[in-house]
Amino acid sequence: MAFRPKRALAIFWKDFLDLRKNVGLLLSMGVLPLVFILVPIGVVWAYAARPEDPNLRVIAQYYNRELPLGANAALFLIERTLTDWFGMFLVMPVFVPILISSQSVAGEKERRTLEPLLSSPVTAAELVAGKSLASLVPAVGISWLAFFLFCVGVDVVAWPLVHAPLMPNALWTFGIFILAPLFAFFGNGVAVLLSARVSEARTAQQLSALVVLPLVGLVGGQVAGWLHAGVGYYALQGAVVLLLDVALLVASIRLLDRERLISRWG
Repeated sequence: MAFRPKRALAIFWKDFLDLRKNVGLLLSMGVLPLVFILVPIGVVWAYAARPEDPNLRVIAQYYNRELPLGANAALFLIERTLTDWFGMFLVMPVFVPILISSQSVAGEKERRTLEPLLSSPVTAAELVAGKSLASLVPAVGISWLAFFLFCVGVDVVAWPLVHAPLMPNALWTFGIFILAPLFAFFGNGVAVLLSARVSEARTAQQLSALVVLPLVGLVGGQVAGWLHAGVGYYALQGAVVLLLDVALLVASIRLLDRERLISRWG
C-alpha cells in the first residue's frame, strides 16, 4: 500500500490535539528546559561576578595544569562550562519525545482508541510518521526555544566580564540544529518501540528514560576531565545516533504493522 502523507498528517494532528489537552504532560515538558537554561546561566554568572577569586584558578588548573599565569581563570571556566553543558543539553531533545511518544501506542490502548485507529486504512509507515511528527515537532521546537533563551541569558550575565557575546558558538550551533533533531528522533524511536511492546504508557515512559543514562554518563566523564569534547567528538556521536535512528525507524514500521498489533492486543 502506498504511503499517503495526508493520512500521516491526520495522525499527527490527532496526537497533537491530544497533547494540548494533557496539562500534566505539558508542564513536565516545560520544567526540564527551565532547568537546562537556568542552571548553566547561574554557573556562568557566578564565575563572571567574581573573576578575581583565587579559588577559580585552582578549579581551572584541575582541568588544565598548564594554564598560563596570565590567563583569565573565570573566562576559562565559563568556556569549559559551556562545552560541558552542551552534552547535558542534548538530554532534552531525547527526553521530551520520550514523554510524548510513550503515549503513542500504549496510551492509545489505555484510552481505548487503538481499535478505531487500526480499523482505518492507515499503513504502519503512515502510523510511525504521524506519531513521530507529533513527538518531534514539539521536542525540536522546545529545544530551539530553550537554546535561544540560553544564549541570551549567557551573553547577558557574561557581558560585564568579556564585553562580547559568547553564544551562540560553532559547537552549540552545530549541535542544536543538527544533533538535536537526530537525538530527538532517537528518543522518539525508542519510546515508540517500547510503547508498542508494553500495555501501559507509564511503563513505556520509565523504560524509555533509561536511554538517557549513557548520555548523562558521558557528560559526567567530561565534567570529571576524563573526556575532552569538541565538534569532532559530537560529530561522531551524531553519526552513531543517525545509524541508530535508521534502525529504529525500520523496527518501528515492522512492529507497528496492523496485523502484529491486532494479534498482540486484539
